[in-house]
Amino acid sequence: MLTWHIEALHLTLKHTFVTAHGASTEKLNFLVQVSDGTYSGFGEAAPSLRTGETPELLLQQYKVLLVAGLPQVQSMEELLQLLVQHPPVNSLRFAVEAAYLHYFCQHKGIPVHQLLGQPVPQPQATCFSVPVTEPGEVQELITRQDLDRFHYLKVKANPEQGPDLVKEVLRVTSQPLVLDGNESWQDPGELLGFLHTLDRERVLFMEQPLPASKVAAYAHMKGESPIALVADESVTDTADFELMRSQFHGVNIKLMRAGGYLNGVRLLKEARKHGLKAVIGCTAETSLGAWCSMQLSSAFDFVDLGGFLHLAEEPFALVREQEGVLYLK
Repeated sequence: MLTWHIEALHLTLKHTFVTAHGASTEKLNFLVQVSDGTYSGFGEAAPSLRTGETPELLLQQYKVLLVAGLPQVQSMEELLQLLVQHPPVNSLRFAVEAAYLHYFCQHKGIPVHQLLGQPVPQPQATCFSVPVTEPGEVQELITRQDLDRFHYLKVKANPEQGPDLVKEVLRVTSQPLVLDGNESWQDPGELLGFLHTLDRERVLFMEQPLPASKVAAYAHMKGESPIALVADESVTDTADFELMRSQFHGVNIKLMRAGGYLNGVRLLKEARKHGLKAVIGCTAETSLGAWCSMQLSSAFDFVDLGGFLHLAEEPFALVREQEGVLYLK
């Protein structure tokens, strides 16, 4: 019988991180472990409050899985069946699946990427997110955090501060930018006006500027926007890729939101099938979450896995960053 364990990870951010969804200085994630006494596997759950994934709900659902037979699971097939019968929130599903898959790979001596049918993980240049800040503070922020070392910067761009902030970041840096709207724009016309002011050579794409519910607006904007549009919040564990293709040029796939490795691989295949640019992203998670995403990263067009770099104390040190490039340890 396997032994399962869950514990809270109280994470403190290096600075107050402001996005369109709010401001935060700390994050509560969970570490899930499974062991047979010799071999062990670990997974991380980073609950998303935007989708109702509260810590309380996560712990309640974990107890349900234990009672339903999680310790008796003896194969990935049995685990997947259990997760279908008692579906947890996506972040917990990812943590449980990852823990078991890591345990299985350790027990069998198989690399994780090989079991998933993916290319060997390579060092990856990552994007780094610049939080919403006053334009006058951009130069000092970039200098203090040595952000020039990153190959790409991501700027949180809302309607109120976005235009001035993006203009200032473009002025004081030489790196290409990715913009993240976090669904903060409501007026498609205002958004298009903003996008037409941008340097097409420097701005690579913009993630989810409008709410996911504005399907028709996205469909209209795709043909009008001078900047590629990438779905973020519109992509969860399920997605209508025929519809997605009519709205966006690409998709951001996050394993924490996809609910696991296996579904993440499926989403990637669907993105490729429909001719969409594939970005692998992250939430506020540790290097354990980043390590997991790195197992798939060689198959993606763009990597945005710098979330763990915002932590004041990173507990696992499974991924190393040097000159803006991520390396597995």
